Amino acid sequence: MINQTFNVDFILLGFGNYQILHIPLYLLFFLIYMGTIAGNLFIILLVALDQHLHIPMYFFLGNLSCLETCSSSNILPRMLFNLVTGSKMISYTTCFVQHYLFGSFVSVECYLLSAMSYDRYLAICKPLHYVTMMNGRTCFTLIACSWISGFLANTITLIIMSKLVFCNNRIDHFFCDTFPIIELFCGDTHALKVFLYVLSSIFTFPPSVLTLTSYTFIIIAIMRMPSTVGKQKAFSTCSSHLLVVTIFYGTLMSIYVVPNTNKLYGLRKVFSAIYTIITPILNPIIYSLRNREVKDSLRRLLHFVQV
Repeated sequence: MINQTFNVDFILLGFGNYQILHIPLYLLFFLIYMGTIAGNLFIILLVALDQHLHIPMYFFLGNLSCLETCSSSNILPRMLFNLVTGSKMISYTTCFVQHYLFGSFVSVECYLLSAMSYDRYLAICKPLHYVTMMNGRTCFTLIACSWISGFLANTITLIIMSKLVFCNNRIDHFFCDTFPIIELFCGDTHALKVFLYVLSSIFTFPPSVLTLTSYTFIIIAIMRMPSTVGKQKAFSTCSSHLLVVTIFYGTLMSIYVVPNTNKLYGLRKVFSAIYTIITPILNPIIYSLRNREVKDSLRRLLHFVQV
């Protein structure tokens, strides 16, 4: 039995013992990480500098980009360090900090996407009341509740898991995710897994339902518009966010829908890599390429720089 102290080191098994893949994976993940940081900081800078983007939709987008930057920085630097040095060790404290931040960021993103979908619902379904209902105070409240609720949800999980005792220190993953850590605990962990699923549902089910409900009403409202031009304009204002929501829930569900068996555990790692590594770089690309206002803002910024 491993003594539960802050001096315990865990071993991240990562992607296996294929040393020949470490350098190619390092280069690939390094480029992705640099692209993620650059893309999301670009969105934050654009929203902050262009007054045309000082509206609720882009206020939420700036927070989402900030979240993606933090989420990617929570996992990739440690992974890159392990790949380049060949070390697989991670301390108890570092592992649980990474686990806590990862779970918190996932929860915060769930709430943020819900707030963004509600914003699009008001803009399309309640346009006459949009300015009064989605004011600065409402935006700030939604953002504050998203961040506070996300971190609060994972605090409960962290407290429970930190009280348990480990019988193993080999984490079969490339970062400190919840269920790979649970596999290290002594005794039967079935009750703990059920409790964590219930707790996650309590915190994430309401915003998920709000997101789904908002887009159901949005699609109905768009289909009822008599003008084709009006339909295209309305859909263009929410298509980027709808794509981001689809990627977020699609990849997240893939991780936990795949059965937890030895044969399929590699597939779960692939889905985890897509969610934690690929998704953060996709969001700025989607909003840059599919959003007309962001592209117009970029043109104005480039014109200002040239002048």
